[in-house]
Amino acid sequence: MTTDGGRRRGLFLTLEGPEGAGKSTAGAHIRDHLRAMGVTVVLTREPGGTPVGEAIRDVLLATQPERHPAGPRVDALLFNAARAQLVATVIEPALERGDVVVCDRYADSTLAYQGHGAGLALDELRDLATFATGGLQPDLTILLDLPAEAGLARKAGEETRFEQAFPLDYHRRVRAGFLALAAAEPGRFAVVDASQEADAVTRDVLAAVDRLPLPTSTPE
Repeated sequence: MTTDGGRRRGLFLTLEGPEGAGKSTAGAHIRDHLRAMGVTVVLTREPGGTPVGEAIRDVLLATQPERHPAGPRVDALLFNAARAQLVATVIEPALERGDVVVCDRYADSTLAYQGHGAGLALDELRDLATFATGGLQPDLTILLDLPAEAGLARKAGEETRFEQAFPLDYHRRVRAGFLALAAAEPGRFAVVDASQEADAVTRDVLAAVDRLPLPTSTPE
């Protein structure tokens, strides 16, 4: 795909998965792998990636009960507010430049957590995400999958509100939701078994990335 100026538009990759799946580590490996190939990469995260997004992140992940948002609808709105800012100020400008954007979480997380996990209507959440992002969809979504129990164990000592305030059954529904999303869009999703040894996870993640038609450019 090219922009109106004839320049090739960049690629948008997202990393999804339940708590403790290793998305941050995978994102760093993808960034380093692509930069070694001469590709300009922007690595970002949700919620966050902008001053507004990081402030919203502090609210969403706070462990103090008095700071918790008032239910899943407020969560969904806050996540999408941060998402709108990230798309407008970071993701879309990078794609217009022809860069590869790698984002740790995106709209699928809202469908999995506030939809499958908390029971909000998926169609309403999709409409909200479309409004927030202008309809921007990833070219590839890598789902790092592992059982909820294993992921929560990995997060021991680093818990946010989502580990502390939500029961195991909620996290099991989130995992099942991610798998349902992947099954519904097999052309966009690559599912990686995140319970493997770390080197095997990295190998599978990079293999999925290498199947994309990557742009070539000079890293900053």
